[in-house]
Amino acid sequence: MEKLEKKSRSTLDIFLDVIEKAGNKLPDPAMLFLILLILTWIFSAILSPIDFNAFDPISGQDLRVVNLLQSDRFADFLSNMIGIFIGFPPLGVVLLAMLGVGLAEHSGFINAGLKYLLSVTPRMLITPILVLVAIVSHTAADAGYVLVIPLGGVIFYAAGRHPLAGIAAAFAGVSGGFSANFIPSSIDPMIQSYTQAAAQIVEADISLNPLNNIIFTGLSSVVVIAVVWFLTDRVIEPRLSKNNKVDANLTDIPEMQTLESKEKRAFWIAFGTLILGSVLLFFWVLPEDSAMRDPEGNITSRTAPLMASIVPLIFILFWIPGLVYGFASGAYTSMKNMVEGMSKAMGSMAHYIVMAFFCALFIYAFTASKMGSIAALKGAEFLQSLGLPAQLTIIGIILLTAIVNLFVGSASAKWALISPIFVPMLMQLGISPDLTQAAYRVGDSVSNIITPLLPYFPLIVVFCQKYVKSTGIGTLVSIMLPYAITLLIVWTIFLLVYWTLGIPLGFQSTYEYVMVK
Repeated sequence: MEKLEKKSRSTLDIFLDVIEKAGNKLPDPAMLFLILLILTWIFSAILSPIDFNAFDPISGQDLRVVNLLQSDRFADFLSNMIGIFIGFPPLGVVLLAMLGVGLAEHSGFINAGLKYLLSVTPRMLITPILVLVAIVSHTAADAGYVLVIPLGGVIFYAAGRHPLAGIAAAFAGVSGGFSANFIPSSIDPMIQSYTQAAAQIVEADISLNPLNNIIFTGLSSVVVIAVVWFLTDRVIEPRLSKNNKVDANLTDIPEMQTLESKEKRAFWIAFGTLILGSVLLFFWVLPEDSAMRDPEGNITSRTAPLMASIVPLIFILFWIPGLVYGFASGAYTSMKNMVEGMSKAMGSMAHYIVMAFFCALFIYAFTASKMGSIAALKGAEFLQSLGLPAQLTIIGIILLTAIVNLFVGSASAKWALISPIFVPMLMQLGISPDLTQAAYRVGDSVSNIITPLLPYFPLIVVFCQKYVKSTGIGTLVSIMLPYAITLLIVWTIFLLVYWTLGIPLGFQSTYEYVMVK
């Protein structure tokens, strides 16, 4: 058995080494996005004359590939280039959050907090706690990418573990387990709205609950934590320790020596400031007519000012305690030190800004070309034409979504296209729209962590390069591939077993379908 296990591990190592070496031979991520942009232009021109017989399921209009090299469209692209770059959603999120987090790290506040955390957390529980926090971060939109993932590296490094393993575990929780959460978030009603519209094609008066998957996604959190915990501690970290040595002389990474009495006092003053700010925020949000709620009184909807303010709140709730800690500990003697800390944080983002520029242009062009939308539609139609049994159709939906997700990142955009095909089709087989939606959400999560087209993927590469400077796209993909494959298999089996046992997926909706009919 031991020989078999060693052989199996060596085979896995060989496979992942091939992936890493091949991936790292790719150009720098910024240049890769430039190449993809050029290819998108070329293929849009080649494919635009072809009629794929694809129709938008919502509008019913003919979907054709848009020739981006057509004179007027290319002129629009050039004239809108600044807006495309500045309007790239992750750019503002990353830079604003890093201004606050960067100051808190520069002043020593985060360092002090980690010392306390590691002093009370058993070493063996660091991974599951990190993944749990990563999953909960979904509630705060994209905050996990700019807050939890880099802290994962710092926490592991401070605990004497490989920092890339911490980044990988947090990334797997934030993005690979995107649909695993026991706390409602804005993604739930958004996805449900498309599911309900698709279901009404069959039954006009059907009404789905916005939390129609909340029990399943909550229990899925346990599955994701278990899978990521096992892989991180037993597979990923041992391989990283052997093949990806941490660069020496990491002067910008805080040391984890014991806190001095002055630092302890400064930490509790700053932490008290953080608690006070959180309490004030709570009482601001609490009233039903709070300005931080949407017109219906919700706080988790996308239109709620609270959700739109998550990143500015992260900035404030790290910037103020970081500043307080800096002066209370003596690390800061003037406001000039604060500016230096924030400037240093922005300096570390220079490479990411360059990558974000080309990434923003490529994603805009690829979306505008309609190639991804047509591929998603034709894939859904092909799966429908196979006429597979219900169980195999569910597996097919998961696999198709995971593959399409490599090219079309937006969860809502994909589901808006393919839900009008899958939901009515499976309703004819007696399968509830809730179950079809659950299958989609599994597929939409697992491949996030292996596609360089994820808008935050370049940022994760930058986080890794802080510890292992040779990290490239191939390195990150080879690290995350075992998570993606294992989550795909285990989560799919979990859904099928869940379905067979007839456990409710979430809060009841107004329909007569059952999970097995």
